[in-house]
Amino acid sequence: MPRYTSPRRTASDARGTSSFYPDDSGRWEGTGTSVRVVVGAQFGDEAKGKITDFLAADARYVVRTGGGPNAGHSIHLPEGTVVLHQLACGVLRHGVVGISGPGMVLQPMKLEAELQDLEKRGLLRGQVVLSDRAHVLLPVHEIEDAWQDEMRAGKAPGASLGTTKSGIGPAYADRSGRFGIRMGDLARPARVKEALEILYATKTHLPNLPAKDDLAGELAEVGSRLAPLIQSTEPMLWDAIGRGENILLEGAQSALLDVDFGTYPFVTSSHPTSAGALVGSGIPPTEVDEVIGVSKAYSTRVGAGPFPTEDTGESGEYLRRVGGERGATTGRPRRCGWLDLVLLRYAARLNGFTSLAVTKVDVLGGLEEVPVCTHYQMPDGSTVRDVLPSDADDLLRAQPMYDRLPGWPAFHQRLKDRVRAEGASALPSTLRRYLDRITEETGVPVQYVGYGADRSETVALGFPSGPARRASLTPWTG
Repeated sequence: MPRYTSPRRTASDARGTSSFYPDDSGRWEGTGTSVRVVVGAQFGDEAKGKITDFLAADARYVVRTGGGPNAGHSIHLPEGTVVLHQLACGVLRHGVVGISGPGMVLQPMKLEAELQDLEKRGLLRGQVVLSDRAHVLLPVHEIEDAWQDEMRAGKAPGASLGTTKSGIGPAYADRSGRFGIRMGDLARPARVKEALEILYATKTHLPNLPAKDDLAGELAEVGSRLAPLIQSTEPMLWDAIGRGENILLEGAQSALLDVDFGTYPFVTSSHPTSAGALVGSGIPPTEVDEVIGVSKAYSTRVGAGPFPTEDTGESGEYLRRVGGERGATTGRPRRCGWLDLVLLRYAARLNGFTSLAVTKVDVLGGLEEVPVCTHYQMPDGSTVRDVLPSDADDLLRAQPMYDRLPGWPAFHQRLKDRVRAEGASALPSTLRRYLDRITEETGVPVQYVGYGADRSETVALGFPSGPARRASLTPWTG
């Protein structure tokens, strides 16, 4: 496989004629080395894709660092909405390299279909690279995922995790158990067949598995077509840092779904934190300049698990309807509630956020007041302000305590046009006070605000005067 040698390398450069490599026009000019990490600060679905796409305008490389086809990042372009499942947001921009990184689990057949759809729509504008270290998610894993959740529900109704049944958990389990197949292995059919023999020996409890030989043949075929895109990505990124080019690490899922630090067992099977982004890309921590936490102005969650600020009444239904809160991958309605500052403080502490992006403020526009959870009252009378109980049952018993802040005007088109033309100064004063309250409570400045679904409906606020207060330097009061 040819070695990556230049940021200008495209399909014509010793890679065959794959149409998945559109030739980028003009040389990208960097604006100084920067490695940024984008992390979801809640339970997922915070519009990380929108913020990553916004920031990708200044990046040369965008690296998706974890997850797989269970997550969908929705980008609203003038040509229509795109939902990226296994590709990094950078593939939508000319001159940007979008890397599906080594921390991912990739379903190659679905990945190829995703590439073909983007190409057909004329939206595949960047360069696509797939890490040879990323693991292969198989149809076997999808079957196992559904079997496991049905088994849990059968043993105890409350034990169902409500997974997307995309095979994520079993694929990561096989990676850790060293039964996995990696993307780089697809070029070695004999190795894949041997690996499937061993893997199938661990799956004898599962029904309706595809025939091993048929699956091996399918993997060989799709692997041959994806081969021009598969390469070692860590040296590429290390060289980019040496050249002074900008890199953006794109998280999937969110910090509160981390397999260790989230609401276990109602979590994903990877590490969607800033630390996980480093493991999932191969970039050392000393190279990171910014960690941007993405939070909605309210809260949502898909699937089972504790959700202290969930509103199951009319307000929750209002947020769901106005916010269009349905899963990008499954279409399931999201559970909705108010902003939880306890969990946002915890996420800031865990990830070392240097700034926040607050999205979907337009959904709350027009409300007279907006509740925010400032702390929990626990059954024993204690107060919790910035820690996540390690036991999910304890979080279920937490009683959220609210402050009610003044609302702001509805984001009609005239207001959106003003913000687009004048910048942050056009944001309503009551909304600015809401954002200031988030900064005061978390110790992290709000730097970006999303006020609509469109790619252009994001505004940078600029940091407040004086040095920014990093979450890693805020007093710990747990």
